[in-house]
Amino acid sequence: MAIANNINNYYEQVVAKEIHRQLDGQAKEPSLDFMVDVACVALNRLPPKYYRYEVDMAFYMSPNELSDVEERVELSVREAIAFVTKHGRTDDR
Repeated sequence: MAIANNINNYYEQVVAKEIHRQLDGQAKEPSLDFMVDVACVALNRLPPKYYRYEVDMAFYMSPNELSDVEERVELSVREAIAFVTKHGRTDDR
């Protein structure tokens, strides 16, 4: 039995959606490698928030906490895009 298959980090999917939102409409579509690098940088700047069942997150986050999470994710992704653009792969964009 793999324990790791039964736990998730809440921020992973939220960060992925925010990356797509912030990069949507760019003249050149970013590569998957670029987006994954951005996700790793952004996730490393956020505290882990693990859950077993997604429904747990829906019921246990207050509106204030949800708003705080959205702001933190938006900022972390924005900063990660800038960081990877400056320091990341040169063949991706």
